[in-house]
Amino acid sequence: MTVLAIRHGQASFGSVNYDQLSERGALQSQRLGSWLAHRMPRPQRILIGAMQRHRQTLDGILSGLNVDVMAPVEVDRRLNEFDHRAVVESFVRKHPEHPHADAMLPGAPIQPRAVFQLLLAALQAWASDALSDTPETWQEFAARTHEVANELARDVGNDAWVITSGGVLSQWAQQALDVPSLRSVELNLSIRNSAVCEFHPLGERLRLGSWNSLPHLPVDEGLWTHF
Repeated sequence: MTVLAIRHGQASFGSVNYDQLSERGALQSQRLGSWLAHRMPRPQRILIGAMQRHRQTLDGILSGLNVDVMAPVEVDRRLNEFDHRAVVESFVRKHPEHPHADAMLPGAPIQPRAVFQLLLAALQAWASDALSDTPETWQEFAARTHEVANELARDVGNDAWVITSGGVLSQWAQQALDVPSLRSVELNLSIRNSAVCEFHPLGERLRLGSWNSLPHLPVDEGLWTHF
């Protein structure tokens, strides 16, 4: 049994509505579908989060596969990403002196290194329980995401494709590898858009088979993106 876990294509970072794929994100998803058509068996289950970028990524994959549908699509809100804007805003309120505190303000120029440093600091603080005014705690986020992973681990015999977000996938990897929460933050910031990860059940949990793979995207076409 294989759980093929996919991060959504590039969303619209810096725009008013982040939760929609960019043109590049749609192309990443279509390329993934074309690759999957010739490389992977069809799944018995397809699970996606309830976010627009998750559905649009699935639509792109199906377009690349040149099919309308393969298996019933299960929409599960537990696969939704955490509210990254709320986490960053909470961190900046507490640490306005951070050198990149304004890196994610509306209309700010996109500077990847500055955004990375701000996200790293904010997520580390959230994972360490140093932020008290976020919509959900780190533990609550971990609990709901691990719950889905454990349910899949018990569904032996049914290959599944799961389309979700980087935070969810890094939580799965943290549990699979038995590493501390701060390592999960690093895994989260490492994963690229439309990346493919493989998980396999072992006992009561999923274990990691591969991480952050982009076999469908040549490195020289500008399609390797993190956000």
